[in-house]
Amino acid sequence: MSTNTVLVYVLADIAVVVAASALLGIVARRLGQPTVVGQIITGILLGASFLGRLPGNLEKHLFPAAVVPYLTVLSQVAVVIFMFVVGYEIDLRRVRGLTKAVPAVAVAAFAVPMALGAGFAWAFGSGTGTFGPHVSGAGFVLFMGVATSITALPVLAAIVRERGIAGLPASIVAMTSAGAMDVVAWVMLAVAMTEAKPTSGRPWWLTLVLILAFVVFMLVVVRRVLGWWQAQSRSLLAGQVPIALTLAIGSAWVTASLGLHPVFGGFLAGMTMRRQGQAPDADVLRFMESAGGVLLPLFFVITGLSVVIGTLHAQDLVLLAALCLIATAGKLGPAYGASRFSGLDHRQSTITAVLVNTRGLTELIALTVGLQAGIIGTRLFTVLVLMALVTTLMTGPLLTLVSRSRQPSQLPEAQPADLTGS
Repeated sequence: MSTNTVLVYVLADIAVVVAASALLGIVARRLGQPTVVGQIITGILLGASFLGRLPGNLEKHLFPAAVVPYLTVLSQVAVVIFMFVVGYEIDLRRVRGLTKAVPAVAVAAFAVPMALGAGFAWAFGSGTGTFGPHVSGAGFVLFMGVATSITALPVLAAIVRERGIAGLPASIVAMTSAGAMDVVAWVMLAVAMTEAKPTSGRPWWLTLVLILAFVVFMLVVVRRVLGWWQAQSRSLLAGQVPIALTLAIGSAWVTASLGLHPVFGGFLAGMTMRRQGQAPDADVLRFMESAGGVLLPLFFVITGLSVVIGTLHAQDLVLLAALCLIATAGKLGPAYGASRFSGLDHRQSTITAVLVNTRGLTELIALTVGLQAGIIGTRLFTVLVLMALVTTLMTGPLLTLVSRSRQPSQLPEAQPADLTGS
């Protein structure tokens, strides 16, 4: 396939994917779901699970094998920028400055599903019968723990905005706890990757040392240099957007060179760019959200190409039910208990628990990292994607159920969706 032909396919695919994602995103919002649910469904519909099963081999015609690598690169760049935004918006000072509910919920809602998921993988992970092909050892066990314990902060924040409940104590506790859990989850995922699949001939412990050294370098040296340079050269740095983009891509390049997925670099760059005691720069946030959001729908389609629902068997559905139970019970029960222990009332605790059970895009990124690293196979990847979709779909109806059990003045109903937002 010539370069010009590849370009034609890439441009056509981008147009189709963006249009379809926008349309199904609007439908999702109308149904009381976050936009990301519509985008996830778009990826599944355009992939092997739906389009690939229609007559005429439409999936292969729309996404030829020679074109997929180019779309994958574009989607990974979009995800790196997205993860920069996630890291840039996290403010861990709120964990110390709020009530004791935040650390209690963060620990309980992460540690319990982590232990349940890892324990389930350890007990049934030998061989390939239960989970399908996967790497053996601690890396797989740790990855499964992370996969069942992630909370998607960006999707959670979108749900809170769309529901008009941003001012509730439960929403503040849930969002702040999710930020802390995101940081721990990505650290644990990095450890799982280095243990499961050492690269470049280095032992996993050496790779981990190099990664930790890079993290310290970014958070200590680079952050201070950026602060000093900004203070000395404000006239030259009237706009920080080029620095943010360079930092995100450069950091992603380093982490990829060390054997980790580039998304780790984007996340680390965002935390490095965020100066202590200062709010995120509005221009940086607006540009990076827009730049990543334009091509982010490609990520869902690339994910959908690896999701093959039609090949699942009865035992896979049992596995899906078990993982949904582990992931949901591991979040709802501990988060509710920690909230009640910290002084929140019954309904505020219920809202907190429901919110931290949201997974969405953050979960899909982690699963894609595991698939590309060879930690899990396509079969388990499909099951885990469905688990992420189910647990995210639960959030809206559960919040509606809680809101109807309260007085309107205490918990506002869902507000009309702003279809221009994400």
